[in-house]
Amino acid sequence: MSTIPAFGLGTFRLQGQTVIDSVRNGLELGYRAIDTAQIYGNEAEVGEAIAASGVRREELFLTTKIWVDNHAPEKLAPSLEESLAKLRTDYVDLTLIHWPAPGKGVSVEALMTALASAREQGLTRRIGISNFNIELTRQAIAAVGRDAIATNQIELSPYLQNRKLVDFLRGEGIHVTSYMTLAYGKVLDDPAIAEIAQRHRATPAQVALAWALRLGYSVIPSSTKRENLAGNLLAQSLRLSGEDMAQIAALERDGREVNPAGLAPQWD
Repeated sequence: MSTIPAFGLGTFRLQGQTVIDSVRNGLELGYRAIDTAQIYGNEAEVGEAIAASGVRREELFLTTKIWVDNHAPEKLAPSLEESLAKLRTDYVDLTLIHWPAPGKGVSVEALMTALASAREQGLTRRIGISNFNIELTRQAIAAVGRDAIATNQIELSPYLQNRKLVDFLRGEGIHVTSYMTLAYGKVLDDPAIAEIAQRHRATPAQVALAWALRLGYSVIPSSTKRENLAGNLLAQSLRLSGEDMAQIAALERDGREVNPAGLAPQWD
């Protein structure tokens, strides 16, 4: 049940004026989905940029994520209300549990039940998960039902293709959102990606994003440069061939970039 835009603007690691400029530029260029998180420390700046843009709220798709310190059922909804105040909105379109943090004492069942309750209160239109492995996704489904889970936002790139988890999510009808699709920029220097880019007169970034889009994932790349924000959008019209896709499939190397101790699960 994917009602999640295929293309959004990520704001990870962007702070202060940098994130204001990035969101402003993105909105001017036509981005309408913005992805942030409580831990990014930039929700207020994202809210400021949106307010200044004059883009109507109903045209936007806003995502935020609940940080591990707010997992306790009595903290979750109040923390989301705080996020809404910073974002200057009455609701977000999607709220994710940022990390499952299995060792932190709040069960997936309690977590998902509290998140579903925040949705019932009208704080968020949809709910979902991020960085959940197969077992924890099963627990989330047991708590709220698969239809309630709008997406699992996971690290995916040509170097980390996560096929086992993706196959499981597809089987359950849970939409996949890819973050870190460019592997912190590492795939931009890959000779195979460069060769495909040359064939299509595209950039390596466009190739990596088009790969993820072709597989049916949503993507949320970020950039501080207006020309890169504009260039990334063009990935939507890049049509990779079966041969291109096979070449990229061969780049898998379990190249995980994000694996915080105590927050990450045992990966599949």
